[in-house]
Amino acid sequence: MTDALYPAYLFDRDALAQLAAFVDGQTLLAFDLDGTLAPIVPDPATIGIPADIQKAFIALAARAPVAVITGRSRYDALSHLPATPRYLIGNHGAEGLPGWDLRENQFVRFAQSWQNQLSELMGPEYPEGVEIENKGATLSIHYRRAVNIPAAHDIILQAMDRLTPKPVRISGKFIENLIPKGAPDKGAALGILMEKEKFKKALFAGDDDTDERVFRLERNTIFSIRVGEAADSRAAFYLHGQHEVAKLLRTVKAILEKS
Repeated sequence: MTDALYPAYLFDRDALAQLAAFVDGQTLLAFDLDGTLAPIVPDPATIGIPADIQKAFIALAARAPVAVITGRSRYDALSHLPATPRYLIGNHGAEGLPGWDLRENQFVRFAQSWQNQLSELMGPEYPEGVEIENKGATLSIHYRRAVNIPAAHDIILQAMDRLTPKPVRISGKFIENLIPKGAPDKGAALGILMEKEKFKKALFAGDDDTDERVFRLERNTIFSIRVGEAADSRAAFYLHGQHEVAKLLRTVKAILEKS
């Protein structure tokens, strides 16, 4: 694959031919959750995976190695997925990787410390509409429902800058994610998973800045798909929107059945 040709719309004929040539029974099929398998909603607790995606996901997970790599905790993600994938990596990569149990425990201690510090730094009452979510190994600060989004974001950034130890910041759609240093991001997590489980190539679909960590990986081994076109994305291919994800899952399954 050459950069001159990309990003390309996945359901164009040439792109579909490349997908068919890439995917086989030894390909790890990895997906983000929010914005990919499920539409983005104002309240993250109320997400729902559409029925057509649920059906296609169950069918694909039954016959191929499927991974979900999500910013949610594994426990939270499991409550929304229609089937348990072979691999479920939570907290942007900090939770669920084979052999990382001891490091996960350290990440949990960091996250709890940051939550305590933020409570002091932002005062007893956060800016209206701001929510701090402790996911175990990471923290997420949501400000989508803030009354004054720019002002709330400024307060969040100022507080984050004073945290110790300093977290790695990964921004998303009206969200700031606080990740412990040394914890893998989604790109590193996918690479670790592929190495440990002996996958030489993987398909990955995601929709936001946290997923760009995967899109920057070597294109000869990663078939990257962005859900929603973005001019500055490093993904090789894109879908017009989340409404096309069910078609993606069905298409991949059909390719596997033919091969």
